[in-house]
Amino acid sequence: MGRGRYHSTVNPQASRQKQAFFPAALRRRAVAAALLLCLLPSVLAPVRAAAQNLPNLGDTEREELSPTAERKLGEQVMREIRRDRDYLNDAPTLEYLNNFGATLLAAHPEARGEAGFDFFFFVVRDPTLNAFALPGGFIGVHSALVLAAQSESELASVLAHEIGHVAQRHIARMLGKQRQDSLIPLASMLLAALAARSRSDASAALMVGGEGLAAQRQLNFSRDAEREADRVGLQILRDGGFDASGMVAFFGRMQNATRAYSDAPPFLSSHPMTTERMADIQARIRGQRYRQRVDSLDFYLIKARLRILQDDSGKGLQEAADVFNSELEQRNHSLTVAAKYGLALIAFKQRQFDQAQALLQEARAALPAGSKPSPVLTSFSIDLKLARQPAEALHEATAARAQFPLSRGIAMQYADALLATGHNEEAARFLRDQSQMYRQDSALQERLAKAYAATGKQALQHLALAESYALDGSLPAALEQLRIARRAPDASFYDQAQIDAREREFQTRYKEEAKENKGRFGG
Repeated sequence: MGRGRYHSTVNPQASRQKQAFFPAALRRRAVAAALLLCLLPSVLAPVRAAAQNLPNLGDTEREELSPTAERKLGEQVMREIRRDRDYLNDAPTLEYLNNFGATLLAAHPEARGEAGFDFFFFVVRDPTLNAFALPGGFIGVHSALVLAAQSESELASVLAHEIGHVAQRHIARMLGKQRQDSLIPLASMLLAALAARSRSDASAALMVGGEGLAAQRQLNFSRDAEREADRVGLQILRDGGFDASGMVAFFGRMQNATRAYSDAPPFLSSHPMTTERMADIQARIRGQRYRQRVDSLDFYLIKARLRILQDDSGKGLQEAADVFNSELEQRNHSLTVAAKYGLALIAFKQRQFDQAQALLQEARAALPAGSKPSPVLTSFSIDLKLARQPAEALHEATAARAQFPLSRGIAMQYADALLATGHNEEAARFLRDQSQMYRQDSALQERLAKAYAATGKQALQHLALAESYALDGSLPAALEQLRIARRAPDASFYDQAQIDAREREFQTRYKEEAKENKGRFGG
């Protein structure tokens, strides 16, 4: 499964000094707090009030952050999340969730709002039911929430609600009222507020001067905002052909779960499902014609994958296997395929490759006649071959790229197969082209550095590593890589000019961030 991830390690011994938004004394707890973003009560908002006939929440022209500032703030916080081990940087999962989210947005383009954000959907490994959003169109989901969804319509209801918050840019309005010259203090305040929602020990180090508490109060949505998100979410579900009753069913099931626990599920704590809200949702769907929507096979496959990724300990794998074996008894085609796939993933995790291959064949044999090829199954097949037969992996990955040309995960498997079979120059050319299309992908730069290292191009190797570190927010490590690149014996005049330009840019960014942090924490 590791090969299916976007990130790969180029140099495990490299001094990758991750720079947070806090001084060194607070760094350890700040890193822990990054994951706690998963408890964020989505800080966003619904579509245009005029289009949806929604109440006006204030003068956005004067009070909200600009779309550019909001996006930058979201990217800064996302850098913290991506550093956490519980951020699931798993290619099949990311592709499914982002394709699914794109379907929702395409069905109701107004949901992008006037800012026109490029949304990014991701999963965090966590056993609680929650979903959250960040400024600028970043939406996260807990792995347990995806597992709890019994249909794609239920999953869509949660994502649509979060999209609704983003479109109205609630967090931009909230933080805009506390407008400051720097976004980094806002980012640290946001992290502090998120930490406060889960563990007091983590948040204590972050809530300097009560600012974290103030930010936490800001992140609590009003009843009007929640109703707006519900209405926009229902509109997205209707336009996308989803069963709108999935929102009532899923929210209601989570609410019923509170009777068995002392605390409500985090999603309902963040978005209280009041009787008034539930009645409003039911009233809005009462007149709508019921739409039965067939769930995609990939929905079941990704649920099986997440069941393993959520807990890959020995106990966790055994519990997952028990679930898969019980699903085999239900005589449902999609569940059978997903259960066989899940058992194959467990065998692969345990390095029982022959058993994994046999189970994958059984999963494919259980597919109904005329089923569309699944990129999830194809990706796993490539993983199996990369583990044992790199030449066959390259052959299958080449074919898969033609079959799934938009799959970035399969594209990276193709690059891995090129490197595994010694086609290093070809891998470098391919990855260089990919890096021009996806300039914000640090893992792609890591792979490119690996390809350059394999071809003996030292200057380019360290330049690529510098880009990777900079994208991850590790500017000191990036500057160190540039210094190494400058001393490389094969550094050309063009390389030196590029090094000079990037060094000036990184140094400027580093000084600005250091100045902002100094001002925030008093040195």
